[in-house]
Amino acid sequence: MTRKRDIIIKGFSKLLKEEKLKLVAEYFENPGEVVSLLKSFWHIDESQQKLFDEFSENTITNFYIPYGISPNVIINGHNYLVPMVIEESSVVAAASAAAKFWSERGGFHAEIIDTKKIGQVHFSWSGNTITLFNLMPTLKERLIESVKHITANMEKRGGGIVDIELIDMTAEIDNYYQLMVKFDTRDSMGANFINSVLEEFGQTLRAFMNEQVQLSAEERQVEIIMAILSNYTPECTVKVWVECDFDALENVDESLSGEAFARKFEKAVNIAQVDVYRATTHNKGIYNGIDAVAIATGNDFRAIEAAGHTFAARNGRYQSLSKVEIEENRFRFILEVPLAMGTVGGLTSLHPLAKQSLEMLGNPSAPELMSIAAVMGLANNFAAVKSLTTKGIQAGHMKMHLFNILNHFKASEAEKSAAVEHFKDQKVSFSSVGQYIASLRK
Repeated sequence: MTRKRDIIIKGFSKLLKEEKLKLVAEYFENPGEVVSLLKSFWHIDESQQKLFDEFSENTITNFYIPYGISPNVIINGHNYLVPMVIEESSVVAAASAAAKFWSERGGFHAEIIDTKKIGQVHFSWSGNTITLFNLMPTLKERLIESVKHITANMEKRGGGIVDIELIDMTAEIDNYYQLMVKFDTRDSMGANFINSVLEEFGQTLRAFMNEQVQLSAEERQVEIIMAILSNYTPECTVKVWVECDFDALENVDESLSGEAFARKFEKAVNIAQVDVYRATTHNKGIYNGIDAVAIATGNDFRAIEAAGHTFAARNGRYQSLSKVEIEENRFRFILEVPLAMGTVGGLTSLHPLAKQSLEMLGNPSAPELMSIAAVMGLANNFAAVKSLTTKGIQAGHMKMHLFNILNHFKASEAEKSAAVEHFKDQKVSFSSVGQYIASLRK
């Protein structure tokens, strides 16, 4: 007997939204309830819902994620309210606590190191490598000229193509070369712009080589394998840090002096430099903050994370993205990370909450948004390592997780109020909350 889930669905994308919804609901035991649930997340404004539907494909509903605020974020003397979109308990609270802590100690500092982005034309060519390099100066001029119709507006804004380099990869794969192209896309993330330029470059390269009559017929042939931007952006980086004297760290923990806390904190971060298991969790905490800002502002958090994790392994092994420096009784906590972000184009302009987020931040430039996102990564990292090296991570995390556990047990508002009061000075765990709710219901 063929089960419904084993049947291949044909033409799903051509169905109307209501038809898609009905078809999906038939995979459940209670299709009517499923349809009602999914429709309950539709936007009340039909035109707004149509906009959301057109962001992606085969959409049948929306998926809500909490939109929170971290206040008191001082960066280079400017005070920000930072929007954070994330479902994980304690992330916004941790960022807010770290922001308040450092607002009393000079705030966060940020420096943009560079803003170049990279794209590649990957191609095969069977001729002599020296010949290709000799042709490169003329080819470079031809390439730049061939995309003037694409780059004109970007150049008016001060951006465009920064450099084109021929990379010989024949030692890795026979006849394989790259055109490595660097871009400045100003306040745009620039993916579509970069890819359009690269695809045009591929056509121009093929035509150019075909015109070189001094080459053999075989040498005039170029195979364009692919033309695509790289999400690894080691030259689009930002550095953020906090610093203070040991004295300003007194009373962070009642059992540690300011210097002892700083030294213990340094050891914890150094462990993430030498142990890949710790480094993975350590860096995940950094991206709790960065991703939350990226999502809130309509940026591509998957690309951002991919670049960061590659950057963390740039020395041949995966390491912490943050580091501690201690010199002459002064503590300095630093994060340097690649961040390709945009403040114009894409969802940043289309999603109403992304637009609101950017307005809340004062309509920042792309470099300023890079600084803000990196600071929230450092803030979360500081809060996590601070907890780990003092009272432990679970005490604060599970307190914030309390409402998730209460909702799991379908606690009433009265039960939630009682539980919040009860667990003010009690250890929170799934089992302890379950036992407490059970006792109330007796």
